[in-house]
Amino acid sequence: MAGERPGDAFGSIERLPMTVPVLCNEAARRVFMARHLLTGSPKGGERPDTLARRVEDLGFVQLDSIRTVERAQHMILRVRHPAYRPAALKTLMERDRAVFEHWTHDASVIPMAFLPYWRFRFARDEARLRATFRRWQGPHFEDKLDETLRHIASEGPVGTRDVGGGEARAGGGWWNWHPSKTALEFLWRTGRLAVTRRDNFNKIYDLSERVYPDGPMAGQAETIDWSCNAALDRLGFATAGELSAFWRIATPQEAGSWAESERAAGRIEHLDVAGHDGRLRRHFARPGLDATIPAMANNPTRVRILSPFDPMLRDRKRAERLFGFSYRIEIFVPEPQRIYGYYVFPVLEGDRIIGRLDARAARSASRLIVRAFWPEAGVRMGRGRIERLTTEIERLARFAQCTLTDYETGWLRTA
Repeated sequence: MAGERPGDAFGSIERLPMTVPVLCNEAARRVFMARHLLTGSPKGGERPDTLARRVEDLGFVQLDSIRTVERAQHMILRVRHPAYRPAALKTLMERDRAVFEHWTHDASVIPMAFLPYWRFRFARDEARLRATFRRWQGPHFEDKLDETLRHIASEGPVGTRDVGGGEARAGGGWWNWHPSKTALEFLWRTGRLAVTRRDNFNKIYDLSERVYPDGPMAGQAETIDWSCNAALDRLGFATAGELSAFWRIATPQEAGSWAESERAAGRIEHLDVAGHDGRLRRHFARPGLDATIPAMANNPTRVRILSPFDPMLRDRKRAERLFGFSYRIEIFVPEPQRIYGYYVFPVLEGDRIIGRLDARAARSASRLIVRAFWPEAGVRMGRGRIERLTTEIERLARFAQCTLTDYETGWLRTA
């Protein structure tokens, strides 16, 4: 396929007079994967500037604390470039300040170039967040806002353990917050504090002016236009709701108005996209999408082990429509009721999700323990596919700094 004109291989877009073009499912998967940097075959070392560009191309990288093998952010970056090492992201954030930590749909690493739009988000979200935090924790955190800022200004960066000694806690577990901890989180979410680093994955906060560069706040119209354009560029095709959900900046109504205005101006068009079951769903896309459909580079059967929080899978409904892959994370499901396991990794082969892997790193023994691989329905586990899968598992073990891989008896399940 590498020598063919992109799009020719599978009749990707059908255009008939006065009708909405149709994108077939295989082409849709390729477009979506390409926008998520999963169709190439990277080689060579991983330099800071190329890592920063990769985060910008993705838009954000979600952070997660769970480390059954390696944390989500590192799995996300490693699967796109095997030379990636976890220390590189720390350098990018804490030394180079090329990225910052804040919220999209969840806590994420975001390119510093996008900060003007987050400054708008800080300002717009403040009243809503204040009301939300009052409902969660009561109003007492507001008495700590100025005190917290003065303390950090004079004493330097702090974590939640450095403030609030002796304060009453509200609730238990995750919500075991005292007023000063709530103040830290509120000041961060509204832009007056920034995360300067993570210590053992605990956020350390500093004044935003010590972390963020000087710069403007984008206006509302500019922010909505940027967020929708940037989301569409990273999705390839999207509904108004998907454009809104990508960054969680533009509201669904704002994204819908933007899309209709851009379509009227001829800058985007309607596109019907076929799901894995052949059903069509109406989207927006840029004209000429058929010229951007890639072939799978070099190795069309390459196996990749994804994080459950990979950006390609963050929208579970979209992943199910395009790939026929239904995924539910079972962390909060009682063990007897789990279908697959506590933290199971989706496995991609070429442009198809072929199964899910239950594995964990026993670091004290330097072993990666493979408990199970469940093929998706209709996936036949022949010798070649098993070899490709185990080769990738061995690569993952090395990435997790495990010298041995243990396969439990019966690890290869039947579809």
